[in-house]
Amino acid sequence: MSAARDDILARIRAANPGAAVGVAPGLVPARGKGGAAELRQRFYGGLDVAGVSHATVTGWSEVAGEIERFLRELGAPGPIVASKDPMLDPCGLDRVEGLRRGVPDAGDAVSVTGTVAGIAETGTLMVRSGPDIANAAHFLTDTHVAVVDAVRIVGAYEDAFALLRAGGAAMPRNVTLVTGPSRSSDIERILQIGVHGPRTLHVVVCDAGRAP
Repeated sequence: MSAARDDILARIRAANPGAAVGVAPGLVPARGKGGAAELRQRFYGGLDVAGVSHATVTGWSEVAGEIERFLRELGAPGPIVASKDPMLDPCGLDRVEGLRRGVPDAGDAVSVTGTVAGIAETGTLMVRSGPDIANAAHFLTDTHVAVVDAVRIVGAYEDAFALLRAGGAAMPRNVTLVTGPSRSSDIERILQIGVHGPRTLHVVVCDAGRAP
């Protein structure tokens, strides 16, 4: 932040001591509300509508096996890269043949990342970037596998942003909302898959009962 901007903000704060900006909460639709079990089923339904395959495991150590099963079924060729997100640490990814953890490059066919939250109202994933997660991990590869903690499946977008800010955490440089594989029909209204990112998206929900 520049010195000039610091000076401007300091003068604004000095002119408004103790002032707080109130923000009224937005109207949350009915599809963004409900109990945990109801929201989870709605999240799965949203994934189905968006063309996203998904599976649920009951322990973090089972995530690697599900990834292997999915990639074997898909017949996905090429190297696999996983982010260094601590969320993935207990997932046993070292057992997945050909997988490395780091920043994806043009030679990688599959990326594996964690998620901030799953949003039930539209079957959307909230993902972030940071020192441990390259933003390219969500866009560069042809196949993206996203791991979701079942306890972080929320009803509405507002709930997901509340999780992101929990504990006063600083906002990441990039926050992306992902609903299904990349697609566009901008050109002559012909649907094209994989225009801006992965053609295939698979979600692994870990229902271990608590965050790792």
